[in-house]
Amino acid sequence: MSSNRKRTKKKRTRCALLVSGTAVFILLCCGLVAYFWQKNQEAEKAARQKNLPKLSIETKLLDVNPYSRPGIALKKVKGVVVHYTANPGTNALDNRNYFNSLSKANKGKTKAQSTYASSHFIVGLQGQIVQCVPLNEIAYASNNRNADTISIECCHPDQSGKFTEATYKSVVELVAYLCLKYDLSEGDVIRHYDVTGKNCPKYFVENPKEWTKFKSDVKNKMGLS
Repeated sequence: MSSNRKRTKKKRTRCALLVSGTAVFILLCCGLVAYFWQKNQEAEKAARQKNLPKLSIETKLLDVNPYSRPGIALKKVKGVVVHYTANPGTNALDNRNYFNSLSKANKGKTKAQSTYASSHFIVGLQGQIVQCVPLNEIAYASNNRNADTISIECCHPDQSGKFTEATYKSVVELVAYLCLKYDLSEGDVIRHYDVTGKNCPKYFVENPKEWTKFKSDVKNKMGLS
């Protein structure tokens, strides 16, 4: 083999080694960047979990029954659904007790005749928060989104469906709390209307700018603005 061929072969070998080494270096750098990015995300999530706002929640769990608390596991939370009670002037406990009464009210009825309804939380006219269903169980509130969302029913004083200031404040705080707890954004907060087209929560469906403001208030409460 001539000296020129030997030099060419060595040059090709050096180039191949250089390319291989560069590729390995780039892969290592990408791996390190991904590792530290993941660690940073985990640290931020842990900090958010640690700094969850303190809420005053009254726990009044429904009895386990097929109509309002089936006891089915909620395995993954991907969103929060806001509802209104459509029952003007009633308070949180009134609506909680209605949900709990369905086990008796549906006796003797066929499945098609029966009412299935509940919610994880109900926020009252004075801003009190009542929890009806554990967060690791589904509630019968949001149709095909029951399996991956937390639901909140909101009391309202009149037919307009507009919340009192106290109700609004508590709902913002509760939604922000749940978003931080489950690593969600304000974009994961939806209305019952967004699932089924139902006019619920009425005031936010009929006044979309108010819904946009509500989500902005949630974002602010989360400390992300």
